Amino acid sequence: MSLIFYQQDIRRLINWAVAVSLIFTTLIGCAEQKTQQNENQMAAVKKESFGTLEDGREVSLFTLSNEDGIEVEITNYGGTVTSIRTPDKNGNFENVVLGFDSLEKYTAGVPYFGALIGRYGNRIEDGTFSIDGKQYQLATNDGDNHLHGGEQGFDKVLWDAAAQDDGSLKLTYLSNDGEEGYPGNLEVTVVYTLTNENELKIEYEATTDKATPVNLTNHSYFNLSGHPDSTILDHQLKIRADQYTPVNDELIPTGELASVAGTPFDFTEFHKIGGRIDQVEGGYDHNWVLNQPEGDSLFHAATLYDPGSGRQMKVFTEEPGLQFYSGNFLDGSLKGPNGTPFVQHAALCLETQHFPNSPNEPDFPSTILRPGQTYQTTTIYKFETR
Repeated sequence: MSLIFYQQDIRRLINWAVAVSLIFTTLIGCAEQKTQQNENQMAAVKKESFGTLEDGREVSLFTLSNEDGIEVEITNYGGTVTSIRTPDKNGNFENVVLGFDSLEKYTAGVPYFGALIGRYGNRIEDGTFSIDGKQYQLATNDGDNHLHGGEQGFDKVLWDAAAQDDGSLKLTYLSNDGEEGYPGNLEVTVVYTLTNENELKIEYEATTDKATPVNLTNHSYFNLSGHPDSTILDHQLKIRADQYTPVNDELIPTGELASVAGTPFDFTEFHKIGGRIDQVEGGYDHNWVLNQPEGDSLFHAATLYDPGSGRQMKVFTEEPGLQFYSGNFLDGSLKGPNGTPFVQHAALCLETQHFPNSPNEPDFPSTILRPGQTYQTTTIYKFETR
């Protein structure tokens, strides 16, 4: 009798083990299926035509999307972010950057909407600098000064583009020796990734065969309300910076690192952008000296918040500076896809960077890239609601 019970117990154990095995197999299969679905969703980079340049080259528009439904559109003309559609606090998706729906509007000349900027983001005084005793003269396209790479900066070139298996977009460009006056053949790679954490990650990399200044950034104009017929003056901004670089009347840094305390440049706590803008001649167009935490390469530099929509954007970077530009030169002459004029302060820029005019300021962090070195930096724009 005991042998019969023993055999029955063995069969029960075997049946239990088989059942447990089936459960685990099912769970693992579901997890793998979910992972594959996520990977497939991340890898689904949509590509379509965005028009043709005068020389016959085809321009493409790429759409990155994530599992929360956020979409980022990028064209390889200028490496330009044309649209970022994110939800507000009620789940309504709207575009939160200024942009256009046709190539012609970009080639007609716009103030760097969404573009990759290089070789040098921001200004270089008189368009001149010296490296190892040799002086170089750059194009001067901002009065007597050089701005955002010159007449034909990275914002006006056609980048080679390739969608990656992880759902990112890889852009490459060779800036030839002497382009816009810069020395050296500069090979540049920029990777755009939209993560399932609602982050637009921009990874920059460059190498050169001659010493040259390099300062790459993205020039997106943000209006988190999703309505560019309104202004960003009611947006609230926080910048983790105790100092900024004062400028002269041509927006060239004086070389001083000044305290923000007691000035309209103090954004160490949230402040409404329009609250003190009239105390800044011409509006905000300045570089903040970021408080870089010791040991952290990628750190939280700034937060932008729109109370009306509940949208919030956090900026993470490895760069020492942040240019906050309040859309001062927008004048309504440019219009969006639906005919909405982009009026003054319709959007703002938060450009991660090294300091303006660094090649002529030895006390500023160096922007000189030399042969054998690799320029690498990452910036993240993270979108949330609250």
